[in-house]
Amino acid sequence: MAVTGRADAVFLAFVRALRRAGVDASAERVHAFLRAVAELGPARVYWAGRLTLCASHEDLERYDQVFADCFRGAPAERRVAAPALRLTVRDAGAGPRRRTGEGPEGPRAAALAGSAEVLRHRDIAGLDPAERAALRRLLAAFALPGQTRRTARRRPAGRGAVDPHRSVRELLRHGGEPARLRHHERSKRPRRVVLLVDVSGSMAPYADALLRFAHAAARGGPTEVFTIATRLTRVTRELSHRDPDLAMAALAAAVPDWRGGTRLGELVREFLDRWGQRGMARGAVLVLLSDGWERGDPELLAAQMRRLRRLAHRVIWANPLKARPGYAPLAAGMAAALPSVDAFVEGHSLAALERLAAVVKGADDA
Repeated sequence: MAVTGRADAVFLAFVRALRRAGVDASAERVHAFLRAVAELGPARVYWAGRLTLCASHEDLERYDQVFADCFRGAPAERRVAAPALRLTVRDAGAGPRRRTGEGPEGPRAAALAGSAEVLRHRDIAGLDPAERAALRRLLAAFALPGQTRRTARRRPAGRGAVDPHRSVRELLRHGGEPARLRHHERSKRPRRVVLLVDVSGSMAPYADALLRFAHAAARGGPTEVFTIATRLTRVTRELSHRDPDLAMAALAAAVPDWRGGTRLGELVREFLDRWGQRGMARGAVLVLLSDGWERGDPELLAAQMRRLRRLAHRVIWANPLKARPGYAPLAAGMAAALPSVDAFVEGHSLAALERLAAVVKGADDA
């Protein structure tokens, strides 16, 4: 099935509005929302979203406000597109088209959710232009929350270790009389994520989707993005545009080696010499998105990956070819790098990228 019209854009616009309001609507919650709409029907979109997109009492209040703004006649600048509950879905295969007034709204919403679910597991290389457009819209609503790390700084807390300085000050305020002990805990901050995205010729079918994934990651926290092929190009600034299409246009102008060869060992060494050794890779989660084809010396790649592993908190490799039946990491570059990789995951579909996000967050080890 393929989604036509603006139905999926309407739901994603609603999700983006929720995120702007502070609701942590992850990709998993978005897909659960679509499945709930399929089960309950479009007349119960409010309850479908309330049950799947909200995680706290604060979220409920924000959700009610955003839903009222999007679906109940809010000002034009805050309104979701009008045909919110009139979804048009067509079958990709042969057969007569369903008339607009035929059947209840429920099957249409079910078809929308079903098509999104099927698209999640399709190999990106085999998508047609309409499916790629739908995938781009789903990636635009993607989120990549990274791991957190404890810092040396401490902050007040309701329980935990006793804060001696604040406790003594509290005693002095009460004239030496017994007072409540004060506690503190080590504060947390997001761990840096560094993405090295292969844009060589062998990765051409996947490069656009992976870079849009990187764009979503760059919006979610301290993230650095580089492209690799025959050259290493830092594209973090180009991906800072909020609009994904503007970001892709800026990136296309900045990267000179699209569809070129692959020199993984030399480029990993260049990254370490120019940025990684100076601090960018220290304690970071480093993600390579590549098929592992190497035109250079595999021994150089192996040595640089060992060097990278000593600096980074975790090294993750996402390979689109890993999902193919009978795949084994026998390519010289992939075989040389694998001993220094903490997690080796697939990268061929939206579902695979969701799992990659979970691995980056530390919620799923591969």
